[in-house]
Amino acid sequence: MMANNSGHGQMDVSRIVEHPDLVSFWDFQEEAGEPRIAKGPFRYALTEMNGPIARIEAGVCGPYAASIEFGQWLNLPRRDCPALDFHGPDAQLTIIAWLKRADMVNRGCQAVAGMWNESEKKRQYCLFMDLRIWESGDQLGGHVSSVGGPTPGHPWCMTTAIGATPVSKAEWHAAAFTYDGLEARVYLDGVLDRRDVYNPYAYPEGLFDGGPEGADFTVAAVHRSGEMGNFYAGLIGGLAVFKKALNEEEIARLGSNG
Repeated sequence: MMANNSGHGQMDVSRIVEHPDLVSFWDFQEEAGEPRIAKGPFRYALTEMNGPIARIEAGVCGPYAASIEFGQWLNLPRRDCPALDFHGPDAQLTIIAWLKRADMVNRGCQAVAGMWNESEKKRQYCLFMDLRIWESGDQLGGHVSSVGGPTPGHPWCMTTAIGATPVSKAEWHAAAFTYDGLEARVYLDGVLDRRDVYNPYAYPEGLFDGGPEGADFTVAAVHRSGEMGNFYAGLIGGLAVFKKALNEEEIARLGSNG
């Protein structure tokens, strides 16, 4: 899952679409103003929020990528995506996202994708960057929560895998997050981004069950402090969600280019 700066759609996506544990895979080839429809077993539709999201010819999962401006995001209502509702003591998942961060000053942590509603204490799982907790900065973070609300004794959720390597801007990276019911892990460009204590991150508690009124699945933002925030800005070329925690060999194979 090496960084790809060429942006010529070189990746063979068939190995993602044909993977037996795939839930949904978005390649973001649609034009601005259209729903982004997933490939795979569950053809869920991501809806643009806060204006049309531009399509530019600079993709890695095809000719195009979605160009998300700060303050925009994509939404998938919870009721419409039951297969993404990973919860309970036996929950497993993998998220792989192909990203090119905007070359801009960070305005706080950036949510990539997940079911994570902080405002209503309905956190489940989410891939983040730049969480700024546990002495972190621009690294990947794989947030997990069994309680929905803040970690006891803290004002916010502190349970997360955090990598060691800052994710550079203005070039493509593959970001991955897995949870197997025991540990959360984050991978940068196909490699487990090891960090003592925090990656892998021991978390045998499972994931919160938000029930019918739980969090929506969102891309490029989450609901917090009573409104949407933690905005990601930049390109997103692909997003794949699996119902199992894939191992490092699988992640490297699925995310490699060519």
